[in-house]
Amino acid sequence: MRTTQLLLRSGLTAAAAVALAAVPAVAVSGISVSTTGSTVSVTTSACTQVNGSWGTASLLNSSQANFAQGRQVTLSGTTSLQSAAWSNVSPGTYTVIVMCSNNTTAGTQSVIVSTATTPTISATASPSRGVMGGLGGAAKDYGPLTLGAGAALVGIGSIAAAWFLRRRAKPYRL
Repeated sequence: MRTTQLLLRSGLTAAAAVALAAVPAVAVSGISVSTTGSTVSVTTSACTQVNGSWGTASLLNSSQANFAQGRQVTLSGTTSLQSAAWSNVSPGTYTVIVMCSNNTTAGTQSVIVSTATTPTISATASPSRGVMGGLGGAAKDYGPLTLGAGAALVGIGSIAAAWFLRRRAKPYRL
């Protein structure tokens, strides 16, 4: 009974794997979009240079419907990598579309620009007597009672560890 269930389950798993392999893969976008603060940048390697131009990238907000309505930037780069960037982008959800100069679309991808603020760093006054170096908390003079209690804890821990390891090394007997 148990063997039959195991064979049935493995057969179903194999059938599911074959069925998933038959499904065509979803096309992967040929662009990579990233954000840093209020700057959105896009990179691609899908475009070829035609008449000195790699193509154009467009940044569309949620109310814009086509490529021409977005903020357009000309791609720059080399044969292996082309890029474009938009600065001072307001927080929200945007769609980036890259059109190569041969009128083919390199890819489309959505991006979210968050309202994360960057921390403000301010200078502080320097110490008047220089840097206070030293041993930190180790410079305090603890009494003999505190040192004795600490030594006892370390000793008990060492003995317990040795006993545990020694007991573990012996063969188990009933």
